[in-house]
This record gives sequence, C-alpha cells and structure tokens, in this order.
Amino acid sequence: MMTEIDNIISSALRQNRKTLSEWESARLLMGFGIPIAKGILAQNWDEVRKAAEGIGYPVVLKACSPEVSHKTEGGLVAADLRTEADLEAAFKRIRSATATVKDAACLVQELVKGERELVVGMIRDPQFGPCVMFGLGGIFTEILGDVTFRPAPLSEADAGEMIGEIKGHKILGAVRGMAAVDIDALVACLISMGRIGVEQEDIQAIDVNPLIIQDSGQDSGQNSGQAGRPVAVDALVILKGK
Repeated sequence: MMTEIDNIISSALRQNRKTLSEWESARLLMGFGIPIAKGILAQNWDEVRKAAEGIGYPVVLKACSPEVSHKTEGGLVAADLRTEADLEAAFKRIRSATATVKDAACLVQELVKGERELVVGMIRDPQFGPCVMFGLGGIFTEILGDVTFRPAPLSEADAGEMIGEIKGHKILGAVRGMAAVDIDALVACLISMGRIGVEQEDIQAIDVNPLIIQDSGQDSGQNSGQAGRPVAVDALVILKGK
C-alpha cells in the first residue's frame, strides 16, 4: 500500500498539482488505516450505475477531480440518492457543471448515516512541524471553532487528551439514544494522522471533514448499542509543491 501512496503523491507532484483528488486522498488515508466510506471511481454513466448497484442504495454522487475541492458549495454533491432515476438526474447535473473541468470523474459513495460529525486533519506548521487537528466537524467547524492541536507524532495519551479537550466532548458519549463513540478507533485515527505528517513530508495539510460517527448497525455488522464507528466521508490533501 505504501508504494501506491508514494505513486499517488509523486504523480501529483510531477503534474505540478497542489491538491489530490478526493479519490486519491481517500486511498492515501486508507493506506494509513483511517476508516473511509466505501466508494468507487466512475468515468461514465454506465460505470456510475454499476457502482451504485455494487455499493447498494442509497448512495452519494460527487464530482471528483484535483481541480474540484469545494464540492458542496459548487453543487457538485448529491446525497441520499435512492433510485437509479435519482442517480441519473444527479449524474447529468454534475457532469454538466464540470464540463470544463479537466479529467473530471464521479465518485459513487455509500451513504454513511450518523448525526455526529467531527473534523480531523494535519497542518505543517513552520515552527512546530506537522500538527494534528481534532474537533467538532460539519458546519460547526467554522461556526464554533471547537478544535485542538498537537504536534506529531502522537501517543495514545496525546490523542486521548485531544479528544477530551474540545468543549463539545460530551457529544462523544452515549447521548440522545445514540451509542458512545468508539474512542479506541478515534484515537487510532488521530495517531494515523500524525504518522502521515511525520512520514509524508510532501504533504502540507489534510482536512477530513466530516468524520461521521456511523450509526450503530449500519452496514458494519454492529448491533444496536455498540460503539459508534468514525468514518471519513470527505477528505482533501494539500501538497507542499516545489
């Protein structure tokens, strides 16, 4: 897997790109053990249709290109598509909107259900080097700014402290009928993010937002009441460049 990661980064740098596509970003994160929503890259309608059938409805359809980073704001994401007709309409709309985007493809992704959204990431600070970020995600990232940072690499104790530091940490417990978050899995995500920062010097920053706490029992063999599993559903990797 590390060879694939090295190939993804070196290929992007050869093309003088500063960002990886969401597909490339997901492959990189998966290589470091970070749970990623199931997804299939598709180039045309027939591939999109077959991908949705393989994953199972409902699905999410996204534009996928290194040139496209703010998909939601650009209307390039269609969520909770429950039928082939829904999927085809979304595909035509997204394809039309990306007609001028070079090498635009589509990412068909499972719909990960969960009410709690977190953000994890990495930023390469000029003074402290690679630092891991953790906090409340989704729309609350910018509104509340409830995030914390630690220099990488992280120990289990470091990651545990970060999780307890955010003001909204109680949302990670068993609240409103939802199971508590799998803290061990969350700790592992933060440690892996630190590893990426230490081992991949060509990466300037990573933004995983949201990292959804998947509802117990959804397509994962879990039973109701078991710990909620963190799953990354959107990722952006920014390279240092030359």
